[in-house]
Amino acid sequence: MATIEFTAFPRATEGRGASRRMRRTGKAPGIVYGGTGAPQPIELDHNALVHALRNEAFHSSILTMKVDGATTQVLLRDVQMHPFRHEVLHVDFQRIDPARKIHMKVPLHFVNEDQSPAVKVQAAVISHVMTELDIACLPKDLPEYIEVDLSNLDTGHSLHVSGVKLPSGVTAASTRSGDPVVATAVVPKAPAEAETAAEGEAATGAAAAAPAEAAPAETKVEEKGGKKEEKKK
Repeated sequence: MATIEFTAFPRATEGRGASRRMRRTGKAPGIVYGGTGAPQPIELDHNALVHALRNEAFHSSILTMKVDGATTQVLLRDVQMHPFRHEVLHVDFQRIDPARKIHMKVPLHFVNEDQSPAVKVQAAVISHVMTELDIACLPKDLPEYIEVDLSNLDTGHSLHVSGVKLPSGVTAASTRSGDPVVATAVVPKAPAEAETAAEGEAATGAAAAAPAEAAPAETKVEEKGGKKEEKKK
């Protein structure tokens, strides 16, 4: 995996007003924290940062940050964007310790979907339930992405996290849901079946909406003067 480098500059001023003035000059404020050093405010060229953020690997790789001629290994941890303008408001980086495990969300790349029995035999549609996976590993083992092989996925079955082959030294971070689904295969209903099902639902709805037939009136028999008379209620 190629090393991704970027340049940052020390930032002397802090606060919202200073950040606004910085953004007007084409700079983006940020901070670097973690490791043995104190948090360090930085600024970056806004356009260069936006260009870097378009690269998927920039979000899930060990980055080399250059500040005043010194290099530091960091991870991108947070990006705050403007609500409706394509503008970076703030960015956070974390220094890494080569001897300590890190937790990262790494993108999933799905392969061999068209070779799976679900697609080849049943013309199923495969749904990618997850697009990234939370992992733990040492910095040296951090993958840029994780490849998910769908060649054995069959109709009516799902691929879980436990079925994804992870690179050496990488483990999936534990989740409360146990073994989450990564991808699943479902056969779409044929047009005729869908139409029949819709007609059945319409008929059921019409029957439920139709008014009930009026119940026959009760007949009460009274005796009057030795004769029986019928009165309807």
